[in-house]
Amino acid sequence: MTTTVSRREAFALGAGVVAAVALGGAGTAFAKNDSDDLVKAFTGGKTPTKGKVKLDLPDIAENGNTVPLAFTVESPMTDASHVTDVLIVADGNPRGGIATFHFSPRSGVAEAATRIRLAETQNVIAVAKMNDGSLFMDTRQVKVTIGGCGG
Repeated sequence: MTTTVSRREAFALGAGVVAAVALGGAGTAFAKNDSDDLVKAFTGGKTPTKGKVKLDLPDIAENGNTVPLAFTVESPMTDASHVTDVLIVADGNPRGGIATFHFSPRSGVAEAATRIRLAETQNVIAVAKMNDGSLFMDTRQVKVTIGGCGG
């Protein structure tokens, strides 16, 4: 028995597949914040020590769409002792991951500045990983008056 599919049926089937794929990602928009999971994966389950990392964020952000963020990590940035990675997460955004920065001794300094989006008042966390495996962190709460992630 031969089954034939008309052009109209093929088009309808294709449109259904496209819609299913497009809507498949919609569930992730309402998923719980994954910042704890991101930090655990980054640290290998170890608890970072407070210190060496300094987050620079405003206490109050008038607009969550463009919140200035800068960080520095105290490190000599030599072959013997340097920062390898810095993870930035926000615990109140729909998705917690903000950025991961990578460094080497040739970076000279472990610092960066950018602008981020924050959906609501929340904590922003920076975790630095050193070449010897040690971990350091800083946390800052930012009060957001107008949300930047659709809030």
